[in-house]
Amino acid sequence: MFKHFLQRPVTIFVLRTIFYFFIILALIYLYSYSGVTGGHFIYNEF
Repeated sequence: MFKHFLQRPVTIFVLRTIFYFFIILALIYLYSYSGVTGGHFIYNEF
């Protein structure tokens, strides 16, 4: 019964959407944690 539930297109869509959502959240977290915006802008010293 569980295999039949996992083979439904709606279930696959929902699980993939949740999976990709968590990947995007992790990437946003890592991007904000890396301090990319903390550096000096190259044209400030001219």
